[in-house]
Amino acid sequence: MKLKVYADRMSQPSRAVLIFCKVNRIDFEEVRVDISKRQHLTPEFKEINPMRKLPAIVDGRFKLFESHAILIYLACVFPGVADHWYPADLFKRAKINSVLDWHHSNLRHGAAEYVKNTTLAPVLGLPLDPQAAAEAEKVLFSSLSKIESVWLKGSGRFLLGGNQPSIADLSLVCELMQLEVLDEKDCSRILCPYKKVQQWMEDTKNATRPHFDEVHQILFKAKVKLQKVRSMSTNSENLKTKLASKM
Repeated sequence: MKLKVYADRMSQPSRAVLIFCKVNRIDFEEVRVDISKRQHLTPEFKEINPMRKLPAIVDGRFKLFESHAILIYLACVFPGVADHWYPADLFKRAKINSVLDWHHSNLRHGAAEYVKNTTLAPVLGLPLDPQAAAEAEKVLFSSLSKIESVWLKGSGRFLLGGNQPSIADLSLVCELMQLEVLDEKDCSRILCPYKKVQQWMEDTKNATRPHFDEVHQILFKAKVKLQKVRSMSTNSENLKTKLASKM
């Protein structure tokens, strides 16, 4: 049976899994699950992933969730996947695992919470939370600093000094791509101080194109929509200010 990947392309880890499958020419069926419509909370999807999170896969009778576990499984099981994604060398694998473990409690927490509490919360039917955003921003800046000083400290183009991307590079860059939906000035304020991170992101994109761009199209469209909403909101506030000044 063909591999099934349950994903929402607005989900950072979903995008990482989809890009990995496409780059490595893994034959799969993408099953779209719309988080905004609460499709991940249905009884049917609970049978796939009892945690009701995305992504998840079904390979024959085998079911698996958590993106890092999925990426490791795909790299090990499917023939033709280049060694650099998840090397056979156990020392290199351990290093990649350490980055992936660090990701969840650091970069993912900071980036996801900041974006949610400054931008995406209303779309998800939640209130914006400035205090949570401020706390997440601290974690985000600390994470970006750690990526530069620890994971990118060598001369290699990718994490851990490699010259080709691993599943860790793909996972972390997809996480940072969520910053695209922020106000452009805010996104620049966050990323501009970290030149190595910016170059590493570009190198990872180039190594996985055209699939990287295709899978991220939904994010780019969301960015345009949110920019229009912000522009309309700004114009409305300016109009209110002008009317109030004339009263």
